[in-house]
Amino acid sequence: MKRLFFTLLLGVILTGNIISQVQITNTTIFKTHEQLLLANEINESGEPFAEAIGYNLDDLDPFVLNTPDSISYTLGIENYEYSRYQLGTIISRSGLGLHMIWSPMIGQMAGMETDPNFDGSMTGTPNGFKEDDEMMKMVMHFSMLANQAPPGNPFPQFAEFISGDPRLPQPIDPINFGWNDFSTLRWDRTKMDKTLNPAAMGQTLMKQYLWAQDMLGAFHDSDDNGIDANGIISPDSTGSIHFDPTNNVFYGGNNLDGFIGQVLVAEGANKAMFLINSLAYDGTALGSVDPMTYDPANGIKYFPHKVAVTESNISASMPPKPVAFVVTDASSSLWDQVSFLWGTLGFQNMSDPNNSSDPAHLAYKPVFDGDPFPAPMAQTGMPGVFDLFMGTSKVITMNLLAMHFNTTAGTFVDVSNLVGGAVQQGTTISTFEAGYTLAILKQVVEEFAGSPLEIMVRDAITAQANFIVNNLYDGAGKFYNSFTIGNGADNSASIVEAQSAAIRGLLAAYQVTYNNNYLTAAEAGYNYLISNFYVPNAMAFRTTDGNDIATYTPLNFAAVAGALREAKLVLNKQEAPLIYTRFFKKVGNKMQLSEAESSGETGNDSDGDGVPYTPDQADNLPPVFATEATLNLLITSVNEQPALITDYKLNQNYPNPFNPSTVISYQLPEDNNVTLKVFNLLGAEVATLVSGKQTSGVHKITFNAANLASGIYFYKLQAGNYTSVKKLMLLK
Repeated sequence: MKRLFFTLLLGVILTGNIISQVQITNTTIFKTHEQLLLANEINESGEPFAEAIGYNLDDLDPFVLNTPDSISYTLGIENYEYSRYQLGTIISRSGLGLHMIWSPMIGQMAGMETDPNFDGSMTGTPNGFKEDDEMMKMVMHFSMLANQAPPGNPFPQFAEFISGDPRLPQPIDPINFGWNDFSTLRWDRTKMDKTLNPAAMGQTLMKQYLWAQDMLGAFHDSDDNGIDANGIISPDSTGSIHFDPTNNVFYGGNNLDGFIGQVLVAEGANKAMFLINSLAYDGTALGSVDPMTYDPANGIKYFPHKVAVTESNISASMPPKPVAFVVTDASSSLWDQVSFLWGTLGFQNMSDPNNSSDPAHLAYKPVFDGDPFPAPMAQTGMPGVFDLFMGTSKVITMNLLAMHFNTTAGTFVDVSNLVGGAVQQGTTISTFEAGYTLAILKQVVEEFAGSPLEIMVRDAITAQANFIVNNLYDGAGKFYNSFTIGNGADNSASIVEAQSAAIRGLLAAYQVTYNNNYLTAAEAGYNYLISNFYVPNAMAFRTTDGNDIATYTPLNFAAVAGALREAKLVLNKQEAPLIYTRFFKKVGNKMQLSEAESSGETGNDSDGDGVPYTPDQADNLPPVFATEATLNLLITSVNEQPALITDYKLNQNYPNPFNPSTVISYQLPEDNNVTLKVFNLLGAEVATLVSGKQTSGVHKITFNAANLASGIYFYKLQAGNYTSVKKLMLLK
């Protein structure tokens, strides 16, 4: 047997055909909702997460890889910047959507211009349209308020398409592809699916919020020095909503942040206005919905899953104009609705005139006081940006309860339809969507505190969390992928995004209700995720329970990122940031197709992380994630081919410290009788993990210490004449 084992290993070494590198399998389609969900989760697992676990971001240098350590660099540099690349690509470079020139607010303002010579007054050349001049007028105003010149040839968008081909149809200008000229970063418009989808628009809206609130959360001076807001300092003139050009205070934490932050708010506000003014569907036709008077009991108006866009090329100097919108999938998708809701809740919080909770919110107040963005109705009597986002949040939440919540079963359902004015609910709830719905509804509770809507949403959160624990959970840590009312749970192998989203959702439900049942189930789910999905030697996760060939997408990567982050923040799982860092370096850095200089690149791979500089990307691809990639988890590295096993070896358990499960691995050069036991500090045996004959090779054993107290233990391997003892630590 020993000779046969050596022969098999030697064959593997000589053939050299089995590798464990991440293999990119699809880069031809950019699924907007998946890529931007990833951008949102790694954004939150970036600088905010690094700061929350005690890192000083001032210690980071983007040009020095893994300094001061790999966790801080991965979170504070790579996560944050990769998410920034996604945002810049989708909202100003790719052209994957409808241009801001045709947005609702630009159209309204252009219609209000009474000067007969306004056409061409801002662009230099009359062309029969006022929208391009109005757009330029707005951009130049933002530029003045931030002390930052706008970029060259951008394609700002207010509504994103569902997908497109990210392969660039022209060479990248290596000198000017950055702020100077975005034109060579434009995607092929003929290869875009010109369909509007609330999830694609909503996940983008959430990313726009995350960066807008970060960028506009402080002020700066003409030397680009940051200034914290205190309620007194303002870019505005004393007693006025308008900018004071003489006080040397500008919007944003620096020049660039101030400009981009204003653009992001404008894009987000136009997106929300477009949704409620043009994409509300009553089952027959698209139209508008009035958030102030809306009551689904008097007739539902919701936002359908797919709306096809027809465009017209009206002028060589103007972007394509949308001329028709047709519903091609009239279903209401739970994921669509909560995705858009996520973004509106964020902007609602940012623009809330009653929120003075921190310096950032003090900095937001002059942004939303009438210049540059309309003040709230409470101050002017006319709806402002805050009212727009709050109203959109309200409409979507009411529709979620009316269309997707099955009161009898106590669960939301994935899909619903409106037939003859009556709601027809589906019967299936996926664990992924149930989990994320809980996470996002938690924010509804926070933003609508003290209102009747808060009470209804609290009840729905409790019911949904109970449903997950009672119907989507096996009681021992595993979550099923879905449940169909009338049929039961899906018993197929669990997928990592379902397991991760369940953890994320139950932790959010616990934070709302403080029900320990949710916390207990989430912790067991986390332990199952680490014990059954995470493969320590490969530093990566299975994507299907029991399958060692992993298939990664931006969506399942995002779900894992969110679960690990929340496990550290809520469950205080000390090992979670390190596990995430290893996973990100093994898989994330391979799926990130390129990067620009804001995270350290100055040409080729100057920061040494294996991700090419955008102009050097071999396949002319922008800085986005691959659509799909695979990894064989049985082999750990192309440079780590299996070696001949000639010695006995007991490895250190992983993770260590652990709670409550850890993996112990060891190797045997020949068949032998083996015992593996665990002892406490007094030498008393507390567990026998192995007792019997085993074949040569590498063995892994999971030790579950759920019934033991926190403390130091020892594990002892005995195989023939070989004995080895190592220490492990249980932290509960």
